[in-house]
Amino acid sequence: MKRRTKRVPEEGDTLCCCEYVNRRGERSHVAACCCDCEDLDDACDRFLKREPQKDDSVSKVADVLTDRIRVPWLWGGARKVDLSIIPPLILLPVLLHIAALHFLLGVLVLTALPVLVLWYYYVTHRKKGQTLFFLSLALFSLVYTYYLFVTVVVPRGDVGIAQLALVTLGLISTLAALVRTKRGPGVLRPNQEAIHSTVTYYSPLPDEDPAVNRGKCEVMLLTKNQRGASESKEAENSCKNWCSVCRVVRPPRAGHCRICGVCVLRLDHHCVWINSCVGQANHLSFLLTLIFFLLTSLYGIFLVLQSVCPKQLVFTALLYCPGVYGEFSSALCFTCVWYCSLVTGGLLHLLLVQIINISYNVTEREARIALREKTAQSAFWGLIVDTRVYSRGIWINWSEFLSMGGKVTHSWTLADVV
Repeated sequence: MKRRTKRVPEEGDTLCCCEYVNRRGERSHVAACCCDCEDLDDACDRFLKREPQKDDSVSKVADVLTDRIRVPWLWGGARKVDLSIIPPLILLPVLLHIAALHFLLGVLVLTALPVLVLWYYYVTHRKKGQTLFFLSLALFSLVYTYYLFVTVVVPRGDVGIAQLALVTLGLISTLAALVRTKRGPGVLRPNQEAIHSTVTYYSPLPDEDPAVNRGKCEVMLLTKNQRGASESKEAENSCKNWCSVCRVVRPPRAGHCRICGVCVLRLDHHCVWINSCVGQANHLSFLLTLIFFLLTSLYGIFLVLQSVCPKQLVFTALLYCPGVYGEFSSALCFTCVWYCSLVTGGLLHLLLVQIINISYNVTEREARIALREKTAQSAFWGLIVDTRVYSRGIWINWSEFLSMGGKVTHSWTLADVV
């Protein structure tokens, strides 16, 4: 039977909310998501006939499923749903409810959950690919724990309106800082109007297509005006800071992120929890996100422990709270407190590292490179790393950090690099 397809709509012919363009460039509809599954039919047919599967059968079926999971959208047709955001929405409430059934189950779940997250991080980090799993887990953890706080803890009568308002304000501030962080780290882009010339080193091999660019370092020299600097010095600095992927000359402290595939000004690191890089434009808002979250989390933990363990001191209630598993709602709140405590402990360490690095005016990327090349002084098992390159004292370092966000420009010249 001949398969009928609809091509991509012409310009001006918009998609309706339930239509989308599939991976083959064909116009399709979400209501037909279970039809025309040639790859799946072929795989099932081979399985029933006991024939060996093709090498790319599994990947093709996965691509089909990923391409067809769409959500109707009012603008621009149906939107694709990233499958990595779904597991946290299911696993987190299920695991927390299981952990609330018994103390031993709680220990088992709260031990296995960080191990699973770290394992998934290791897998995705090796592949150098982007994933929304960690961002989905972070956002859903915020929303779900706040939901339990409002629906379970507040009705117990131990939390007042003012305390609820403070927790709500902390949640809103955290999300607002996160949105500001997600706007961008300061991606480096060349200024096309400032291109002065193109210098090529290592001419292409004979009888080779120059477009292949085998072993060739092609550098765009960007200048604000005619300067008397020697061409050899410009060429040396250009080639040293040249990014062959983004095809730009990087200024000092900029770096290329292999996960995002872009060059970022003053690149600190790629954070999987926000699925973005932390750079010059969003480093301050990233720090504020950590601070707002930690303050809100610590205050929420304090209020919940006061409610479920009123006879115990807050510092000891986390370790010893008799009778908390006698009521499921109390056990669920206590389990969530432990879960939030684990997350808070990890982010406290991250915040401490960030404060130390800012005080020494060193990025995480620079510290990692300096430790690998043994060009920096480290203390406290690598927690403090001093490269002695950009540091000018704690106060000046912090002043520079607080003001660097407004200095981001999206085009750089070779004069800035030299």
